[in-house]
Amino acid sequence: MPSRSQPNSTDEATNIVVLPDIAPPPEELNFSRPENFINRELSWLEFSRRVLEEAQDPTQPLIERVKFLGIVSSNFDEFFEIRVAGIKQQIASETSDVGPDGLTPTDTFNAIQRTVHELVEKQYALWRDELSPALAKNGIRIHDVAELNAKRAAWARRYFQEEVFPMLTPLAVDASHPFPQLLNKSHNLLVRARAEKGGEPLLAIVQVPRVLPRLILMPRGKGDEEPWDYIYLAALIKHNIAELFPGLILDGVHAFRVTRNSDLYVDEEEAENLLRSIEQELRRSSRGNAVRLEVERNCARDFRELLLKFFNLGEADVYRLAGPLTMAHLAPLVANDAFANLKDRVFQPVRDPVLPPHVNIFEVMRKQDVLLHHPYESFDPVVELIEEAANDPQVLALKITLYRTSGDSPIVAALIDAASAGKQVTALVELRARFDEAANIQWARRLEESGAHVVYGVVGLKTHCKALLIVRRDTDRLRHYVHLGTGNYHPRTARSYTDFSLLTTNPKITEEVAVVFNTLTGLASYPGGEKLLVAPFDLSKRLIGFIERERDHARAGKGGRMIVKLNSLVDQEIIEKLYEASCAGVKIDLIVRGICCLRPKVPGLSENIRVVSIVGRFLEHSRIYYFENAGGPVVYLASADWMPRNFLRRVELAFPLEDPALRDEVIHQVLPRFVNDHVKARELQADGTYVRLRAPEGETPTQAQLHFREGSRRQARKLAESQKGDGIKLSPITIARKERS
Repeated sequence: MPSRSQPNSTDEATNIVVLPDIAPPPEELNFSRPENFINRELSWLEFSRRVLEEAQDPTQPLIERVKFLGIVSSNFDEFFEIRVAGIKQQIASETSDVGPDGLTPTDTFNAIQRTVHELVEKQYALWRDELSPALAKNGIRIHDVAELNAKRAAWARRYFQEEVFPMLTPLAVDASHPFPQLLNKSHNLLVRARAEKGGEPLLAIVQVPRVLPRLILMPRGKGDEEPWDYIYLAALIKHNIAELFPGLILDGVHAFRVTRNSDLYVDEEEAENLLRSIEQELRRSSRGNAVRLEVERNCARDFRELLLKFFNLGEADVYRLAGPLTMAHLAPLVANDAFANLKDRVFQPVRDPVLPPHVNIFEVMRKQDVLLHHPYESFDPVVELIEEAANDPQVLALKITLYRTSGDSPIVAALIDAASAGKQVTALVELRARFDEAANIQWARRLEESGAHVVYGVVGLKTHCKALLIVRRDTDRLRHYVHLGTGNYHPRTARSYTDFSLLTTNPKITEEVAVVFNTLTGLASYPGGEKLLVAPFDLSKRLIGFIERERDHARAGKGGRMIVKLNSLVDQEIIEKLYEASCAGVKIDLIVRGICCLRPKVPGLSENIRVVSIVGRFLEHSRIYYFENAGGPVVYLASADWMPRNFLRRVELAFPLEDPALRDEVIHQVLPRFVNDHVKARELQADGTYVRLRAPEGETPTQAQLHFREGSRRQARKLAESQKGDGIKLSPITIARKERS
């Protein structure tokens, strides 16, 4: 924390102006009281409620509503696999720890169960009462196998006999056959049969094959007006289950799905080979302790009790579903291009005009910094930069952090080409990127085989920053070319996540990026820097310094203003500093997509803090930190949310926008769009609930994502007309930049 015992000066370690002593407010407040904080898990569930609201919104295209319904299911899966699993472990260990909100693990678990049961009921009612009938009206029908007409039934039976039956294996459950170890999120059938009427019940499990589509498309006629008819794989197996048990009398068949603890535990201090240890832990985690049981709504009580006993779960852990056991199985409907008229209008990212196709990106970067706003501006130049570096004989070395990337990653392919060509390639591959561990292990091995140096990060830390460093021998000297981003090196998600990319040769920034890479791959400790904020070394400390500076400006009558865009806000110390700044008069806008543990709009505590969440077509993923600084504005883009894990257990980077024009773009063209969204934004209330915002009467509603999309389309059309369709498209940010200049 900066000292305030001296006149105005500059702290060289943090580059923060240190103000003289200012009298504290007359009454010291206790910012740490439990009622000042919202429970993290319940805040996450409120985010899930906002996603569900998008599925409930009748103004959304029908297939987009189905998409959001599937996202709710996928989010719940991860929530139970990681968060609920951890809480159940705390309860089992009888820990007395409580969070900043004062709730015990048992209190939190009980509140979670009440809320999730409520949300799941709404999710399935929406499917049953609105979306499924609406799909049927549009010729998209999911049939009950028992109700198929004779022609469809004959096809379904043939499909079962030829494609499904050979894959099935009934597993007896009795004294000599223990209950099988079913995989996480596996779909199964519990069968009860008898050898004769009145005989002893016999139990068996039939696993639904994972290699077959869960939603089966039945044959269609040739006409465009022919309906799209589907059946569920599990329902088809259930309908024909008797063929697996010839000679037995079936007493009941019910589908179920089990969710298990999937949080990996690897003791890096003990693990001699981290890659092998994580591979072993991945195999183990698919069979971790059960944390949730999902069953059909009509599943008999005795069947449920049997399953709960098998999985060592309680009644609160079972979810009875009036529909498919997961809405994620509806993904084929979302992916089907034939339903384009029921989806959002197709959007094509534009290229920044300073980076047209086939441009020499190195030459552009030597002249100016480039800021790309994805997905409105294409991610292709980032991929092309790496590909160009791989093929450029003047490039000597490439260093990159890989947290997540696509399955067919052109970036990894380019790195392999570079290493094969003899360039020095260093890749920091994060093996513990949740749910991407197996893919990252595969990439790590391929990179090592090509001759690249693969580093698995620092013991005890996840490498979450997004950085690329290219060393090139230019005609005048060796020069560093750097890409820094808020999102992953993942070309596919770059089309659906909002993120920023900075391309720069700024000597101070690139030198500090080189120092960060050397710290992560070498033995020396991080020496600190002037431009970059780096976790776990100084990110939290320097952010606190920035917040305190705004507080002190406000106390001195110079005003105070902050706008911060994050995925999550959890860290207690940061939240207390924001409360302190609010009490001093700093106006704070927080754009927090997901979890927010800060309680806004509380008189005498946070009445100057406003929190909004935007849930829309694209996943809001960019992190932006803006501090007004009494007219000397500071803008950082970052990979880090404001959570303890980001500050203490991850390697993160926040990088400044040094170019005044780029900085002004974010301050005047980007942030106001989020702050003033009145369509997809919800505002957090003091009680932890969210209220959807509406435009003031008489004003046209504004929507941030739509503004950026339509701006891209508009400028692309203008340029296509002026250049007769030569394919180079202007971005809205660049047009605004040209208009201002």
